[in-house]
Amino acid sequence: WACEFCTYLNWVKSNKCVQCLNPKRKSSPPATGSQDKLQILSVNTSESHSSGNTTTVRMSLNSLPNNSTTAKSSNNGNNLGRKNIFHNPSKWICLRCTYENWPRSLKCVICGVSKDKVIESQPGVGSSRSYDITAPQRQSPTSSLSGRGTVDRFEQLGYQAGASASSFTLSSTSAHPSSPPLVREKRLAVLRSKLRDSDWLWLNACMGAVDGDMESIHAFIAGGGHPSRQLTVQEVELLDRPSAFQAGYTLVHLAIRFQREDMLAILLTATEAAAKATKRLPCMACPDIATDIRRQVVSSLRQRKGDFPCYFLTDCVTFSLSADIEDLARHIQEQLFDEILDRDVQNELEVEEAIINWSIELTERLGSRLYALWNRTAGDCLLDSVLQATWGVFDLDNSLRRALADSLREGAMNFYPRWKEYESMQAETLHFTLDESQWQHDWAVLLSLASQPGTSLEQTHIFALAHILRRPIIVYGVKYVKSFRGETIGFAKFQGVYLPLLWESSFCWKNPVALGYTRGHFSALVPMEMDMDDGIGAGANTDSSDDEQIAYLPLVDCDGKLFHIHFLSGSEVGREEVVLKEWLHCQKTKGGLLVAAQRFGKRPVAVKQMVDEWLDHYRQLQTQPAALSIKSTFSSDGESDDE
Repeated sequence: WACEFCTYLNWVKSNKCVQCLNPKRKSSPPATGSQDKLQILSVNTSESHSSGNTTTVRMSLNSLPNNSTTAKSSNNGNNLGRKNIFHNPSKWICLRCTYENWPRSLKCVICGVSKDKVIESQPGVGSSRSYDITAPQRQSPTSSLSGRGTVDRFEQLGYQAGASASSFTLSSTSAHPSSPPLVREKRLAVLRSKLRDSDWLWLNACMGAVDGDMESIHAFIAGGGHPSRQLTVQEVELLDRPSAFQAGYTLVHLAIRFQREDMLAILLTATEAAAKATKRLPCMACPDIATDIRRQVVSSLRQRKGDFPCYFLTDCVTFSLSADIEDLARHIQEQLFDEILDRDVQNELEVEEAIINWSIELTERLGSRLYALWNRTAGDCLLDSVLQATWGVFDLDNSLRRALADSLREGAMNFYPRWKEYESMQAETLHFTLDESQWQHDWAVLLSLASQPGTSLEQTHIFALAHILRRPIIVYGVKYVKSFRGETIGFAKFQGVYLPLLWESSFCWKNPVALGYTRGHFSALVPMEMDMDDGIGAGANTDSSDDEQIAYLPLVDCDGKLFHIHFLSGSEVGREEVVLKEWLHCQKTKGGLLVAAQRFGKRPVAVKQMVDEWLDHYRQLQTQPAALSIKSTFSSDGESDDE
């Protein structure tokens, strides 16, 4: 059988693809009915004495056909799969936080409410009732929803269920704790009637992530669903499983929480594919030219002879956005920025944390606004961002990673002592020490990370990359690492300046590279060229030639605190500003800010060709909307004024 992801031909008895470990899909039998089956939500309520027995709820959400383009009628649909959600009857549910505790627990392990109070608040004697709530019949994914009659039918069933229920609630008690069962049933019925086919696929996929069902995940992705979609409060209420689902969760969060590694790999692949579909960077728009640029980068790599056999680049190139972007219409510019920038990173660094572009003097008067370019979300983001900030391409062939690994391994006699001294000083501030075996083990881990494509990299690797580039690297990063809920989970120690301290200063360029760091991800920060015909920023280039422009990168944060310099020796600590002036073109602005000058002149021929071809696409788009606007605005008797 052929794997649907990598097309590898596996043996019949293989349950997983031996290449990508994708599970073998089970073929679903075709539907035999003349119409699509109705989706049924079955609810069984059992109420007993106050001895600790709790309500048992069973819900079945049927999955939908996963091909929205071929489902033209209800006669050729697929059989709908079923998903069940169970509340364990042996556990007791806390009324305050809805956590399911084990029978022997005397208090809720989450909020500490006594089990006796929970039992006293439950009704003494109840009966067992069953309700069948039928969801509206669903046609093709492209068809419209049912009319008002479906909503009325839901409301009627909601009244019946609410009138006979005692303490049972279908929805999460934490969402609307004060709502009576009658109101909840009515609200849930209305919510179900408003669900589209894609919403049902989404809910089935969420339950599949919890239950380990790959079919529902495949159906959701094949139906056009985005893996980064988040659960809403209403959807969590419909799923009625607060111990598993929370608002803001995505399929990736659920797969990580319930340890679905095979499912996680598929979701991450689908997420990257979805991101690529909406991004259009110069290296993606011109892949052949980008390949030639990568060959040029490899050809410029050399290895130093002598005691420090580290690789280095012979060319100093800085990538910047073209000034021609300003000539495009406003809506075309927005489309361009949406397709080239990482809006989430830009917003986090610029708006939420005020890490970049916080100085009006730099962004407006000196024209030194930084833009965060989008790149791959895998562990190669650091290498991608370094090549993007210099040559405007990705490290697809891992040439920069190989140079990094070889430099650390062959230049260990120089890198290891500097790394050990710096880490020892950091450890002393935390009042602990390591023996030599621990240092050797940690260093071996760093070497292993550098040699494995797709693995994330650390501060030491940035330090080594500064030596390969022979240029300083300035990282503008968040101070704290936060979870997807916004909770602080640790310190991010990437922000700061990385200098090629193991080279002679005369062997290096003082032209820095700017990178941005958010939660586990690096991005290239590049400036935009200025139109020198305008007066903007003219004062920033008084010392440069006609073909060279300068962007000014701040060396202090928004509070005026000097950036940390990584991997300084003990003799260099306390002389940070002197060290910066030795390795960078440092200047003071009129506002008193310490900045580093980043010079960028004419692009290499291949890079210029790549940028021009990429921009031609947007120049062509600029004329098309104008023609459409003329026809729609000045139309008369079916003809435009131009006609």
